Amino acid sequence: MKELGTRALSGLLYIALLIGSLYSKYAVIALFFVFGIICMAEFKKLIQLKSFFPYVAFTILYLGFAYWSILSPVNTGVNEALQILLVITIFVQLFLIKDLFSEKTIPLFSSKRFIVTTFYLTTAFIFLISIANFDNTFTPLLLLGAFILVWINDTGAYLVGKNFGKQKLFPSVSPKKTVEGFLGGLFFSCLASYFITHFTGTLDFTNWLILSIIVSVFGTLGDLIESKFKRQANVKDSGVIMPGHGGLFDRLDSVIFAAPFIYLFLRLTTYVS
Repeated sequence: MKELGTRALSGLLYIALLIGSLYSKYAVIALFFVFGIICMAEFKKLIQLKSFFPYVAFTILYLGFAYWSILSPVNTGVNEALQILLVITIFVQLFLIKDLFSEKTIPLFSSKRFIVTTFYLTTAFIFLISIANFDNTFTPLLLLGAFILVWINDTGAYLVGKNFGKQKLFPSVSPKKTVEGFLGGLFFSCLASYFITHFTGTLDFTNWLILSIIVSVFGTLGDLIESKFKRQANVKDSGVIMPGHGGLFDRLDSVIFAAPFIYLFLRLTTYVS
């Protein structure tokens, strides 16, 4: 009972920090910078990378894009730069998906460790703040809606999987995940997209419905990839900063992997509309 209370308290603190930051673009930038540094420390430990370079790269790229795309009155060229970053990031993530399905262990030779810390982790946080400031307009409810979809998907997958799950989804990486759980998470996130549409007043229902599918699919893949990294490192959690939950990376793994695909979809909607 005490452990459940501790878990609930740390989870509520995390949610309160996130929601509280959405009132200011400066607070969003600051919070996700701190979140990014913590996740970087946890991820570096998982892949056994001792170099200080990932912190330097994260700080330069994150704060550079934060100023250039959100705070600076002159942001000429930022969309082009984000598109280049998006292409590279998605290519790296596709290789991680390939490694998830085709390799017993994810190869972690020296250059790949620096590539994944930069174009898997660092760029994810750039796209998270870019979602909140999409199309050069500070619209934090877009980011909140994405996080709500992740939370609903995770909760739905857990409840359905625990009570009805029989067929394993990816037993070699995450024995507890089931196909039924995945479908349950997808169903509830699709259902939640209707309410998010009316609550946020940002996108229409069709777009939020598509985003719910993107979050469910790529969020689940992100969770599986992090699980594979943890299995290789022979640890249960990425860290201990959130009592009852593990590490911050454990809580953000789904949205970290889904963020570039969410941003890509938002970009596509601007071209279609």
